Amino acid sequence: MRTAFADLLGVEAPLVGFNRSPGVVTEVSRAGGLGVLAATVYTASQLDAQLHWIEERLDGRPYGVDLLIPSKMARGEAGDLVASLRAQIPEEHLRFVDDLLARYQIPELPTRADGADGWVAGLDPAGVDELLDVVFAHRAALVASALGSPPPSLVSRAKEAGVAVAALLGTPEHARRHLAAGVDVLVAQGTEAGGHTGTIATMVLTPEVVDLAGDVPVLAAGGIADGRQMAAALALGAAGVWCGSVWLSAEEEIAQASVKRKFLAATSSDTVRSRTLTGKPARQLRTAWHEEWDRSDSPGPLPLPLQPMLVSDAMRRIARAAESGHPGATELESFFIGQVVGGFTELRPAGEIARSMIDDCRARLAALGGLASDQPPA
Repeated sequence: MRTAFADLLGVEAPLVGFNRSPGVVTEVSRAGGLGVLAATVYTASQLDAQLHWIEERLDGRPYGVDLLIPSKMARGEAGDLVASLRAQIPEEHLRFVDDLLARYQIPELPTRADGADGWVAGLDPAGVDELLDVVFAHRAALVASALGSPPPSLVSRAKEAGVAVAALLGTPEHARRHLAAGVDVLVAQGTEAGGHTGTIATMVLTPEVVDLAGDVPVLAAGGIADGRQMAAALALGAAGVWCGSVWLSAEEEIAQASVKRKFLAATSSDTVRSRTLTGKPARQLRTAWHEEWDRSDSPGPLPLPLQPMLVSDAMRRIARAAESGHPGATELESFFIGQVVGGFTELRPAGEIARSMIDDCRARLAALGGLASDQPPA
């Protein structure tokens, strides 16, 4: 399938597989698409190791990296950023989370984590620069900005290195800002998607962005998990698709078995856009966690990055306990997932998922071409 995006990235099919698991990224690229690694969860040294691992298995095939690269980043003296941010978390919120965990009888972790996760490093200028240094030291063909327009320094650095820059968006206004920033690829992500989303559906957003983009390739994202949906995106004028949630049904995905079982049991109505994990609206599996935050006595979520700092230890405790079958933790456990979760019936290899999507898309496009013919069906 030749599209502007496929030609730009040198891939056989205009399918992007976005995932935090190097195994998924590798298998999507090996299937002819473009695997993109969610890199913000890694430190610089971890990312370096993951990219080496990916490149050893791709034999020169292209892949990409996705980062949280806000154009305006938190500033602070070395060593003070985490402490100053943590000091902004109100006692009311700390008490609420502690009470929630106590009522559900969630065990403590064997050793307490620092609560920062990858979020603070991803918003710290030094942390972002370190991650970008790693990316540009490797052979990534694309770097994507997941939140907001990429800063000018990233765009100029990428152009010098011959690396394409992509940016995700949820409104036409976001698209205009990204185009002004000089991105090479726009990712129009509808509200059906997992993770951070807006409120406009993919079917509406994609053609609006295509009309704005001119010669810049647009990828459709949100609600795309099979070849029929991929063909529909191409029919809307997209030059390809960006898929995330579908890979959570992949055998290589590193999500623990307890949450994968919940995905297989869920329907497309079992997701919710919520600020309770990151501080920004993100679609995830609805569980008792969200019911607790919806209570009248809840203090409400804090903004990014304070909310993930508040709840990251709690989510680790919940995940650890849920994996061992703890009933309270099983009620609370959640993860980012789009509405396509309702179509999950089994776990499959990532390469099989990718090849099936590509082959089914080709078949659907051929069938649709027949509908335009004046000749009666045979």
